[in-house]
Parts: sequence; structure tokens; C-alpha cells
Amino acid sequence: MWIDLVDPTGDERAQVERTTNIRLPSKADIEEIESSSRVYAENGALYLSSPVLEHTDCMNASVTAVGFVLSHDKLVTQRFGKLAAFDTVISGCDKAPPADATDAFLKILETIVDQLADGLEHSSSELEKISHASFRAEHPRRNRAKSSDALRVALRNLGRIGDGISHVRDTLLGFARISAFLRDNDHLKLPHSEVTRLGAIRTDINSLSDYQAHLASKVQFLLDATLGFINIEQNDVVKTLTVVSVVGVPPVLIAGIYGMNFKNIPEFNWSFGYPYALALIVVSGLLPLACFKWRGWL
Repeated sequence: MWIDLVDPTGDERAQVERTTNIRLPSKADIEEIESSSRVYAENGALYLSSPVLEHTDCMNASVTAVGFVLSHDKLVTQRFGKLAAFDTVISGCDKAPPADATDAFLKILETIVDQLADGLEHSSSELEKISHASFRAEHPRRNRAKSSDALRVALRNLGRIGDGISHVRDTLLGFARISAFLRDNDHLKLPHSEVTRLGAIRTDINSLSDYQAHLASKVQFLLDATLGFINIEQNDVVKTLTVVSVVGVPPVLIAGIYGMNFKNIPEFNWSFGYPYALALIVVSGLLPLACFKWRGWL
């Protein structure tokens, strides 16, 4: 009742078509993004396709297109990569084999939705770690190099999480279309029990879509906060360089005045001219520092 084709060759697809009398779409057809190309009926069979997340680790997973051809008594799936959800369903068939093709299809949908939920939970946990490290943890003052490294790591992790959440959104959108098409299409005449399961799947997809939107907004918030911290680091560097340049101007000016080779410099023949010039240079450097400290700029 279920034929699972993993990266099939042309000869394998042709053999399945002859055996089932069902036309199989090509890989290019399955990867189409228009709604009319992803869900449609043809000769009593439903043609459904959607991108699917490879596994539950959103930060390191990519999506691959999967095609379903569902008729009254047969389910043919075409996928072009290894998918954890399919492996879970296949391993469970030994203990609880599906009753029919529609039951097998619904089991695949339920497993994919469960794994999408696990992926969002994992992403939420990672975001909570980044949020805690950014806002709530109390750290001793670190050197600027370590702080920059931490911000760079946080920025990279946020990018990976955001990318993974976008893959989850693609999968949720695809299966939301599929579940809506199955609900509105009466080709298969689903029994009440399977209609109820399909309704539960739709409810789960809607709730996960809302949660995915929440996580996406949180990623954007943490991304803005991280970029803000980076700007603060850069401002601190500029402030330090500004203070150093301002503090260095008066000593350089005094040293330049007393370094001129004129015979009629009054302090030239002083016994304590050299200590006097050094003291004046030190005082001229300390006065701007005291002024910055008094104004709270340091």
C-alpha cells in the first residue's frame, strides 16, 4: 500500500508507474512553489508536495522536497534525501502497520508535525540560553577580545537558528496547504476517524505556526540586541581613542614648545628647567583625565 522512493532513477520511477498505473511527477514538478503545482487531483489520485525538514535540529538541518501521490489504495512517496520522520514511520510499521494508504499518509504527517514541534522546542531552548547570557547573567568585566568573540558566536548562532526556523516555516506552510486540500477535497471520502485525525493535525500545524512566528520575532529582537552590543563595543573603542588623543595633545604641545632651538628661551639656562618641563608635561596630561572623570566620561 506504500511505496517509498528515495532519490529514484528514471527506470525505478517507470517501473512503479507500470505497476501502480499512477503517473509520478518529476523532481522538478515536486520542487515547484506554486500552490496549484503542490496540491492537485488527477485521475482519482491526489498529488501533494512540500519541503520537509531533514531532522529535528533546526540549526543544522536543511529541507528537501517530498512528493506524495495518494489514491484510494496506494501511497507513493518520492524524496531526495534522508528524512528522520520517514525513518521513524518505517521503523514503527513493524509494530503497528498502517491499515491503509491514507492511514500511512496520516502517520507520516503526524510524525513530521511532532518532529517540527521538537525542532521548535530545541530552537527555543537555544534562544533562551542566548537571552540569558545577554541580559540576565552577571559576568565579571572581560577583556575586549573575549567580549568580541562572545558577540561573534552569539551572532552566528542567531543566524543559524533564524535559518532553521525559516525552514520550519516552509514545512509548516506546505503541510498547511496539504491538510486544507485534503479537508476540502472529497476524492478519498475519508472515514470519520481519519477526518478527526486530520483536524488534529491542522490544529497542531496552526499552533506551531503561531509559535514559529513568536520565535522568529524573538530571533529578530536578540539579533537587534546583539548588534546593539556590538555598536556599544565599537563606541567604547572610539571613546578610548578619543580620550587618548585629547590627553596627548597638551604634553605634545609643551614638548614642542620647549623643543624649539631658539637662543632666547627664558627657561633655557634654568637649573631646574628640565624637571620643570617634565612636571608641566605630566600635569598637562593629568588635567584632561581629571576633567573627563569629573564629567563621567571615564
